[in-house]
Amino acid sequence: MSDEPTDDGADKPRTRRAARDSSTSTGAIPLDESAFAAFDATSVPPRPPLPADEQAMPGSPLDTADHSAIREQWRAKRDEFGTHVTHARGQLDQANERIKERTGRDLILATLIGLAFGAVLLASLLFIKVLFVPFALAAALLGVYELSLALRASGRRIDVIPQFIAATLLGLSAFFLDLWFVWVMLFFAVAFVIVWRLVAQMVAKDGRTYGDVLTDAVIGGFVQIYVPFLAAVALILLKQEGGQWWVLSFIAIAVVADTGAYAAGLAFGRHPMAPKISPKKTWEGFGGAVVGSITAGVLLAIFLLELPWWTGVIFGIAILLSATLGDLGESMLKRDLGIKDMSSWLPGHGGLLDRLDSILPSTVPALCLYFLFSSWVVL
Repeated sequence: MSDEPTDDGADKPRTRRAARDSSTSTGAIPLDESAFAAFDATSVPPRPPLPADEQAMPGSPLDTADHSAIREQWRAKRDEFGTHVTHARGQLDQANERIKERTGRDLILATLIGLAFGAVLLASLLFIKVLFVPFALAAALLGVYELSLALRASGRRIDVIPQFIAATLLGLSAFFLDLWFVWVMLFFAVAFVIVWRLVAQMVAKDGRTYGDVLTDAVIGGFVQIYVPFLAAVALILLKQEGGQWWVLSFIAIAVVADTGAYAAGLAFGRHPMAPKISPKKTWEGFGGAVVGSITAGVLLAIFLLELPWWTGVIFGIAILLSATLGDLGESMLKRDLGIKDMSSWLPGHGGLLDRLDSILPSTVPALCLYFLFSSWVVL
């Protein structure tokens, strides 16, 4: 052990006074403000300016007001546009009603349905012409159905099922078999529906007179000639080399003639053409059909069929005459049956036969002109 006395406060920390006294006693120089560098206030960068009142931050009341004003302007423009559309629609409806009162047709529906049928027709003829076969066959069957129902409503007895069978066989033979076989099928189709009617009448034994039975049989044969056979002629034309362009051409001429007659008759029609058969057909309308059909015939002959322009004139006049006679013939048939349209399932047009009345008879001159002009071009 050490003999020196022990300092009990050696391990205790010194107080602030003791530390100051110690530094003073040792000769240290105390720090003062002059020991620090002088503070330059100009070296401090200025504070960024606060945003102006008119430059409001997003979400401020002023921004909300601007958005509200824009929405109000958009609503006003939308309401104004809606008012213009409603007004235009009202004027179109009034014009359509006036046209409907004068012609008996809904122009808007008729146009839309006509465009739809035209699109299907073009698609079937422009790409693969065999696709036109089911289109023509379906139109023929529907035409047979419409005509059969109209005749049955007038008191005639037409058997729909045998009509369908005969029409289908006749139409298919026109495209897939030789030309001579079509005549055989036509004879078979007429004989088939006539014999069916006679046998059905014998089974019925309802006391129907001989004259009525004979009339029923003859009219049943007429149905086969009027609809399926004329549709078969179009299929005969279709299967010829380049026949799809001839089918498209004669249908286009018939449609243009019908449209020209409709437009010219609506605008200038004053003199009835055949008032006892079709009171709404006028000579002014026929003039419009002449101009339209000849123009269409010339253009189609030059640019589609690659024929001289004068062949287009002959083509247009031939289709115009057959289309006009077909239209008047069906009008006479409907007047005899006491009906306005063959059916009402096609809005704006009546029935399908009401649209095919000018096309079906035009198949015959179209086929004849094909063979005539094709031989002339080859020679």
